[in-house]
Amino acid sequence: MDNLALCEANNVPLTPITFLKRASECYPNRTSIIYGKTRFTWPQTYDRCCRLAASLISLNIGKNDVVSVVAPNTPAMYEMHFAVPMAGAVLNPINTRLDATSIAAILRHAKPKILFIDRSFEPLAREILQLLSSEDSNLNLPVIFIHEIDFPKRVSSEESDYECLIQRGEPTPSLLARMFCIQDEHDPISLNYTSGTTADPKGVVISHRGAYLSTLSAIIGWEMGTCPVYLWTLPMFHCNGWTFTWGTAARGGTSVCMRHVTAPEIYKNIEMHNVTHMCCVPTVFNILLKGNSLDLSHRSGPVHVLTGGSPPPAALVKKVQRLGFQVMHAYGLTEATGPVLFCEWQDEWNRLPENQQMELKARQGLSILGLTEVDVRNKETQESVPRDGKTMGEIVMKGSSIMKGYLKNPKATYEAFKHGWLNSGDVGVIHPDGHVEIKDRSKDIIISGGENISSVEVENIIYKYPKVLETAVVAMPHPTWGETPCAFVVLEKGETNNEDREDKLVTKERDLIEYCRENLPHFMCPRKVVFLDELPKNGNGKILKPKLRDIAKGLVAEDEVNVRSKVQRPVEHFTSRL
Repeated sequence: MDNLALCEANNVPLTPITFLKRASECYPNRTSIIYGKTRFTWPQTYDRCCRLAASLISLNIGKNDVVSVVAPNTPAMYEMHFAVPMAGAVLNPINTRLDATSIAAILRHAKPKILFIDRSFEPLAREILQLLSSEDSNLNLPVIFIHEIDFPKRVSSEESDYECLIQRGEPTPSLLARMFCIQDEHDPISLNYTSGTTADPKGVVISHRGAYLSTLSAIIGWEMGTCPVYLWTLPMFHCNGWTFTWGTAARGGTSVCMRHVTAPEIYKNIEMHNVTHMCCVPTVFNILLKGNSLDLSHRSGPVHVLTGGSPPPAALVKKVQRLGFQVMHAYGLTEATGPVLFCEWQDEWNRLPENQQMELKARQGLSILGLTEVDVRNKETQESVPRDGKTMGEIVMKGSSIMKGYLKNPKATYEAFKHGWLNSGDVGVIHPDGHVEIKDRSKDIIISGGENISSVEVENIIYKYPKVLETAVVAMPHPTWGETPCAFVVLEKGETNNEDREDKLVTKERDLIEYCRENLPHFMCPRKVVFLDELPKNGNGKILKPKLRDIAKGLVAEDEVNVRSKVQRPVEHFTSRL
């Protein structure tokens, strides 16, 4: 058998761009994209991507050249996930919620050959270019504006336009053959910058092979069938839409694009287009709950929702499911090319009480098929933790879908891959059934009197308190225990008024602390509750706990004498920790 050599027939590099070609051939009458009044079929999307790739090649865009894009969830953003790598280049989707300084920093680091930007961000584009030119007078970054397809605008002779590039593109047979035959499956397909909740953003280099394996693993893990109708409530710039930019093509699905994610727009599109699938971070659940919900009881099936980005509290999942959504929890990170854990539902769980089912749904779950292994390990000994659902360790993983590394950052790459694993920085446990559950980010663990407190566990309890819309728990200084939990809470609208707002909040603070003491070990309970109108979030909707920790540093912990009518001695409080 050693004499059987690899050849052109049995050794083809893996890449998700082949999903586009297959979709155009296998689903010729299927709608690929819906955006307002715009409709494209898969053959039309294939043709547009080929034309755009041909135009990029004519502009001398080639292998390993970076193409940056700042755009919302529009057809152009979707098409570039195929067209840019078809030209041999590397897509760099940039978070549209970043300011000009942050985007300029990304562009300086990525050094793109060209920048695509949605026309609605024109003022932002001018500010970015001004920042870049002030540092480098020789900089000449071509900018291509993307206009609304339904409302095209006249382009001046000095400007380039996205639709003009598509019209000008001439994909000859030789070019077409080149577009879908990459030389090396380990070549980069996308450069994704991390959201930067814990540190400066880093450029994560994703390979064609990694994207291919992650995409197939995601549609298998979610059990996504053929021809889904997928609503784009998750930004495509967020880890390539968790790979579902390519996944919808693999399944011959329909992408319903949305420029703005609001409750009315979500419910309108669900009803108009019979949406079957959508992804979102847990903060979008609050948007759905605050909006005028749609009666989904007449539908043949629920809207399947994949959520991740932060652990969703069981109480929040329960509320959303009652609206007619079927929630599945996943866990992933940019460095792993999207989701790596899916909470696979077990049939025996259907016989459990609803509250217990929601607790199980909040777990992160089992590893995807595309990974070799996922484990939870003691950070000091590097040994696997017991599968008892209690012993915490760092979540680590390895497999061919993991990133190639951080662009121009060998030190960070070395640290990420230390001990032969991708080290996530997330703290979790493994249950006896093999399901992984995140307890916290390693930097968010609260160490009080030598005990580790999971902020996620405290948050899950607070979410069950009536009228709590959002919460985040961080460490605050304590003179005796070193650190103690501090809860930041957003109440549902109508829970306070200006007349006696302060008195009401003081009462609610004491009530909430007392409620936590009734439902948690005392050492885990917040000593301070701060009420905010909204929690600070980054561009991906993740809560910025570093900012909350900065606020907490200046606060004084609520003394136990004020919390309970019966004063406990410090030694009794310490005993409750053991």
